[in-house]
Amino acid sequence: MTSDRKDQLGQIVRFALVGGVNTGTFFGIYLLLHPWMPYFAAYTLAFVLSMVGSFFMNTYFTYRTRPTWKKFLLFPLTNVTNYVIQSAGLYALVTWAGMDTRIAPLVAAVVAIPFTFLLSRKILVPGARAMAEEPEASPRSSTV
Repeated sequence: MTSDRKDQLGQIVRFALVGGVNTGTFFGIYLLLHPWMPYFAAYTLAFVLSMVGSFFMNTYFTYRTRPTWKKFLLFPLTNVTNYVIQSAGLYALVTWAGMDTRIAPLVAAVVAIPFTFLLSRKILVPGARAMAEEPEASPRSSTV
């Protein structure tokens, strides 16, 4: 396994760990707010607060890069897709499937995980896609 592949695998594992912590944080905030406001307002506020925490956990731990104001301001853009997928899922699960409003956000969040990983990596690690797509150099290859 190449060094780049090991780093990508490490990022995926760290992303999963951060995702677990972030999901727990989000869900805890959501449950605290749920009795005091409509479920969708509680969901939105919990999402925004956990997104700030997610930014710092992902910059420092997952991708091991420095946070910058530019990345901080761009990071929510990566979560727009996540928010849309989770929001649509939440609405569908509650309205059409009749799922409990305390559980539905977790189910909707699972569906959004792959999208969140790819988009956050693109924002937080500039050039990550280009590095992943470069062909590996063969030890036998030479230029003529």
